[in-house]
Amino acid sequence: MGNIFRPDMVAKKVSDIDFEALAEKGFRYIMLDFDNTIAPDHHKEPVPYSYDMVERMQNAGFSLCLVSNAKSERSKKIAEMLKIPCISYAHKPNPSGVLKAMELIGAQKNKTIMLGDQIFTDVAAGNRAGVYTILVDRYTKKEVFYVVLKRFPEWIIRKICRF
Repeated sequence: MGNIFRPDMVAKKVSDIDFEALAEKGFRYIMLDFDNTIAPDHHKEPVPYSYDMVERMQNAGFSLCLVSNAKSERSKKIAEMLKIPCISYAHKPNPSGVLKAMELIGAQKNKTIMLGDQIFTDVAAGNRAGVYTILVDRYTKKEVFYVVLKRFPEWIIRKICRF
């Protein structure tokens, strides 16, 4: 249980991550979740924070790809607004969406990061794909009911595994 759900790094929010230091370690690609990672859950478009974080990652030298379980039309629109490629209906925690995103942008596993706010989807998919994983706290507490239901088991895992 601990390995698939344990992120390699934990940060309070995306803006707390030192992307330059990660680039110095050889990372070049970020598979990025959208909902409650860089914008409110189920938002229809990016917020200023979304644009700022994408720009910050790109300025540090990263190529990005949005990897979302959301419907293709919404994900595609968001990715177009952020000017990054997208894999929608990613089926996280299945690693297939992460692997498709990596193939889409030509990413190598040892240079790739999966960045998201959920252990059971983002971290599990990234770990199963064999990439470095970063877990951030959710952008806002307002979430759809089925995500709220996962937060208590996530809290238990975080307490047991101490992250």
